[in-house]
Amino acid sequence: MSLIEDLRGAIGANGVVAGGEAEPKHFGDWHVPMRQGELPAAVVYPTSTAEVAAVLRYCNEHGIPVVPQGGLTGLLGGATPVEGSVALSLARMRRIEAVDVAGATLTAEAGVPLQAIQEAADAAGMLFGLDIGSRGTCTIGGNASTNAGGNRVLRYGMAREMILGLEAVLADGTILSSLNTMLKNNAGYDLKQLFIGSEGTLGVITKVVVRLHPKPSSLATAFVALPSHAALLEFLGRARRELASTLAAFEALWPDFYHLATHEHGCRAPLPEGAACYVLMEAMGTDQERDDAAFASLIERALEDGTASDAVIAQNLREGREMWSLRDSVAEFPRTFPHVGFDVSVPIVTVERFMADTRRAIDGLHQGLPILWFGHLADSNLHICVRLQKDGPGKKAIDAMVYGCVKAVGGSVSAEHGIGILKKPYLGYTRSPAEMEAMRRLKVAFDPKGILNPGKVF
Repeated sequence: MSLIEDLRGAIGANGVVAGGEAEPKHFGDWHVPMRQGELPAAVVYPTSTAEVAAVLRYCNEHGIPVVPQGGLTGLLGGATPVEGSVALSLARMRRIEAVDVAGATLTAEAGVPLQAIQEAADAAGMLFGLDIGSRGTCTIGGNASTNAGGNRVLRYGMAREMILGLEAVLADGTILSSLNTMLKNNAGYDLKQLFIGSEGTLGVITKVVVRLHPKPSSLATAFVALPSHAALLEFLGRARRELASTLAAFEALWPDFYHLATHEHGCRAPLPEGAACYVLMEAMGTDQERDDAAFASLIERALEDGTASDAVIAQNLREGREMWSLRDSVAEFPRTFPHVGFDVSVPIVTVERFMADTRRAIDGLHQGLPILWFGHLADSNLHICVRLQKDGPGKKAIDAMVYGCVKAVGGSVSAEHGIGILKKPYLGYTRSPAEMEAMRRLKVAFDPKGILNPGKVF
């Protein structure tokens, strides 16, 4: 029998498509396609954990690579198949199995879109804290496997902090079910943590149990101009102290980013240009009157003592969304600003030095090459866009320079999105040889034949 016939025998004819007949979307993630002329051997669509196990058991026995796929919104090739592999799509595993308001948990299959989980939590009067721009397409299994972060990390943490339990299938088809719903559970190793952020290289996540939080009843959004980097750090410190757990977002935008968004992409400028940096800040709490007063007081005092040079507070949801649309306009930047993008983390105290060092390093390649800076900042996450020009350096040269600067300050080459294919050469900039060896040992222990997502991370 052929591979296709065997797989159809395992999970049904409707769940298997030959690679040459599959939808092209399965041939890569958002940014990284398969090489020209290459195809997966098959794309499979299991509808249950048992069917995932059947596929993995068969592929492990026959040494066939398996590449798990969620919403295919990744940016680094983590879900891109290799030639002759089986692309295992979780797209048909879209059941929300339970919403427990008393326990503040939600249990869902891996293929459920993030937005569907947010909406189910909202319908139950709760909030799921994870939020990223691809919410309508990305899946909770993919969010778990890449340890997604997004817009609310400051308030709710990364995906890792929001996942209480999960179910995963190992390379040999063993089902490892650890669907814990309790906040406290110290009974032995916390095995779920091995799969969160491992990009499908240790097992295929099929279900998750996520934490829910009370739905905030207050929201305050402001845009603040700051005169210096020192003022930026001072204002961040004050916001953390005075707003405490209500501080949900602290987005820093530097002048070139602000200029491009407001002049080339039609975003309304909340404040005049000329500041050293801008901050889009948001607080979410439980008492609108009290929270609004604390929010306004923080900004007023910063203006009075010169920590901030200008500010505007959104008066309604529409104005708040307008402020966020400026930050989110980066999705349109490739049209007017072709660039090499970076999503890195650096210790907050090194941000100014890192930016200066990176500027000098890029100038060493090409003097004056435009760079845009923005980022979540309060969680150490910086985004960098280095312009590509016909007479300028290529992506590899720019990558090496920027990641070298990240290494020099003890940062991480990947704040979000994982490693995938594109960041493999730079993983050692962030992880020590001992850490790399420990990762390899885990890989061999969980996947001795190396069939799970080969060529990724290591």
